[in-house]
Amino acid sequence: MRKYISILFLVFLAVILLVAPNPVSAEKPISQPAFVHEYLGQTDFIEGRLSQLLGAMTQDQMSWAPADGIRNCGQIYLHVTEANHMLAGFMKGEEMKGERGAMEKSITDKDEILKAMKKSFDAVRDAAGNLTEEELNKMVQTPFGMEMSMRNFMITLLSHSHEHLGQGIAYARMNGVAPPWSKEDSEG
Repeated sequence: MRKYISILFLVFLAVILLVAPNPVSAEKPISQPAFVHEYLGQTDFIEGRLSQLLGAMTQDQMSWAPADGIRNCGQIYLHVTEANHMLAGFMKGEEMKGERGAMEKSITDKDEILKAMKKSFDAVRDAAGNLTEEELNKMVQTPFGMEMSMRNFMITLLSHSHEHLGQGIAYARMNGVAPPWSKEDSEG
């Protein structure tokens, strides 16, 4: 009798596992390479941090820079925005459009900067989400004159966003603004 109960339990468990939705497959298409799935998660993370930090700053602080000739607060976010558009286009095989650095000088309104940045991260997610393993491994000539795999180029641009997040944190702290997530960490 005990043997039959054990067998019934195993059958029941197998049926549950087969019928239950798989949370991993619900989040990521089966054909999407693991790197792309992880990259999209990192993209969401860095967009969230940059957006939170930008949101904590005032409109007046957007024009603050530590010295003449150095990007101001608003230009940091626009620099990331421009790089994201470049990356998204590059992942789609498009030529780089526009003059480098032009976007940094074109928008000064904080809300417009946030909208532009969000749109740029959406473009990155759209382009990256469609890459295949073969495309990730393809060697490409970057706009910076270096040859690397598309995967390495994507890592480089993600690192670029993190670099400017650090710059944004330093600028915010110089203006008496603590990153919102650091406040959350200290309250817990």
